[in-house]
Amino acid sequence: MASDNIMRIHDPELLARGERVLGAEFQAMHERVLEVSALTSRLNLLPFDDEVGKVALLEQILGRPLPAGLTIYPPFYTDHGRNLDLAEGVFINQGCTFLDYAGIRLGKRVMIGPKATFITVGHPVDPEERREYLTGAPIDIAERVWIGAGAMILPGVSIGRESVIAAGAIVADDVPANSLVTGSKGTVARSW
Repeated sequence: MASDNIMRIHDPELLARGERVLGAEFQAMHERVLEVSALTSRLNLLPFDDEVGKVALLEQILGRPLPAGLTIYPPFYTDHGRNLDLAEGVFINQGCTFLDYAGIRLGKRVMIGPKATFITVGHPVDPEERREYLTGAPIDIAERVWIGAGAMILPGVSIGRESVIAAGAIVADDVPANSLVTGSKGTVARSW
C-alpha cells in the first residue's frame, strides 16, 4: 500500500483465523463517531436562536471552549469533532460536513459556504484492500480563505492564505496562497 497513514479496520490476528473483529483503534474511532453523531443530532434540533444550547453542544463536540467570533449555522455534521481545529472568526454556513478523524485546521477568518464537505479519511483504491483499511491525511486551511457552497476538500489538501474555492469545486491538490480554484469535472484516472 502506498500510504503510511493507514488504520486496519479488523484485528489482524483474529482476521488471520477467519474472524472479522474490529481492531482496537478502529473500535475506539467507531465509538467516538457514535457519541458525536448523538451530539450533532441534538445540536441540529435546537431552535436557531438557542445560542446557549448551541455553544454547550459544540464545546462537547469539539472537546474545548469555542474560539472568539466563531459562527456555525446548523445543521452541522462532524464524525469526530476533537480533531477539528477552528480559529477565531471562522464562519461555517448551514449543512457543512467535517470528517475530521485525520485532522482539519481552519485558520482565522475562514468563511465556508453552505454544504461544503471536508473529508480526511478514505479507503485504498485496490478492491482487495478497500474493506480492510482506512487511509487518511489532514486538511489545512490558512487564514482568510473563502470556500464556496458545495465545495469538497479531499484528504491531505492545504489551501493557502486568502484563496477562494468556487462553489462546487472539488479540491484534491494543494492550493497556493491568493488563488482561485474552480471546476468539478471528474475524469477516469486509471482502470483495472
